[in-house]
Amino acid sequence: MKKRSLLVFDMDGVLIDVSGSYRETVRQTARRFFAGSRGFDTLPEPLFSLSDLAAIKRSGGLNNDWDLTCAVLNLLATRADIPEINNGQDPLHRFKETARRCDVSKLARYLNSSGGSLESLMAEHGRPKHPFITEMYRGDVGSGNIIKQIFQEIYLGGDLFTSTYRMPPRFHTGGGAIARETLLADPEHLAHLSKKYRLGIATGRPGNEADWPLQHFSIGKYFDIVYSLDDCLKEEEKILQQEKREISLGKPHPFMLDAIAEQLKPDFDKYYYIGDMPDDMMAAKRSKTGYIGIGMLASSPEKENLEKDLIRAGAGFIAGNFADLVALLDSDPI
Repeated sequence: MKKRSLLVFDMDGVLIDVSGSYRETVRQTARRFFAGSRGFDTLPEPLFSLSDLAAIKRSGGLNNDWDLTCAVLNLLATRADIPEINNGQDPLHRFKETARRCDVSKLARYLNSSGGSLESLMAEHGRPKHPFITEMYRGDVGSGNIIKQIFQEIYLGGDLFTSTYRMPPRFHTGGGAIARETLLADPEHLAHLSKKYRLGIATGRPGNEADWPLQHFSIGKYFDIVYSLDDCLKEEEKILQQEKREISLGKPHPFMLDAIAEQLKPDFDKYYYIGDMPDDMMAAKRSKTGYIGIGMLASSPEKENLEKDLIRAGAGFIAGNFADLVALLDSDPI
């Protein structure tokens, strides 16, 4: 008898549309970071387009949207005048004082010009690292990571941020962008697939942020297993303690995919990973289990460019949306 196959899904851009949540939070965090700076009022709103942001995301090597936000701020800093850091100050005080003395007038002129874009800055500077931006991305929420804290406050909203981190918000007290997330996957399609395949999730989200849409949209019942950023961090700490070496197990590393396959033994007929970024396809290609990468275009503002990048990164198949994915998986053979 033919074995069942395993389908593992990325979450953002595949199951969940995050253009109004995570992606918008990147934009708002980057803007809020420079609040109070000279020239702030002349910055465009929005600061940059979602398609421009997508180009940075597609470039790869960014484990999550905190890393993406930091990369964006490093690019923006190439057009801003940022004063020297006083390392003796508390991180929050240092951030506020530096932001107050920062001048973003040149950045505003650049972003308001016809050719001013993140993609152009990346073409010119690659992946720069400004010392102030680097300093503000160390530690965690509440212990000096100002970029991550602003992001989490905007994404979660004041109430959910307080319940998650057991501290009051300092930058944003209103509602959270998380409430703007919508489903890309029709529950009926998930129900259909769950009858034919074992379903899992491998996402760069923290565990509680992965659980939220599964519960909110009542789709958690279709998935046998969920691996998140928490699982990567736990394994990274274990390796550090046992082998005294640091390693990043976020995508494009195949850790989550192979761990899911290992945990759901016995072996499957085939293994598929459905993702919307080149790093997803690279993780599938690098997996020792032999995953086949399926690229998803559903939420991309630049589908043609994304499709090329996904194929270049090793995608075996491309699906325009979730209905296309179901049709593809129902075809014989795939």
